[in-house]
Amino acid sequence: MVSSAEPASLRVVLFDGDCNLCNGAVQFVLRRDPRAVFHFASLQSAVGRQLLASVGANATLPDSIVLVQDGALALKSTAALRIARGLRWPWPLFAVFFVVPRPLRDLLYDWIARNRYRWFGKRESCLVPTPALRARFLDQAERH
Repeated sequence: MVSSAEPASLRVVLFDGDCNLCNGAVQFVLRRDPRAVFHFASLQSAVGRQLLASVGANATLPDSIVLVQDGALALKSTAALRIARGLRWPWPLFAVFFVVPRPLRDLLYDWIARNRYRWFGKRESCLVPTPALRARFLDQAERH
């Protein structure tokens, strides 16, 4: 359960915990987010499902990275670009791709998402963060 102490403005990245590409993306964000702006939970976790429900979203979004912030959510390429905008330089430059219409951006996103297991594989176990990063994973109690 998400703590009521969590601020409403918390930026939470929900990701497919079984996907190697998605777990790699989380590692990428962690290394480029020195201000600890982003927190994380897998889409499969109770915390992830609760966050989705809290913003009125479908509880199953397996082919999307999701950014939950300020009571709203961003999906697919929009989520990825908003996450990039929150990272250290030069990654905010990727926000220039917001000029590409979302349906076109999401076509590329969906193609990668459909093939991610074939190209990158699946994880047999959950990502276990280091003690220093553990507080940024809201579903830590569920991880093994």
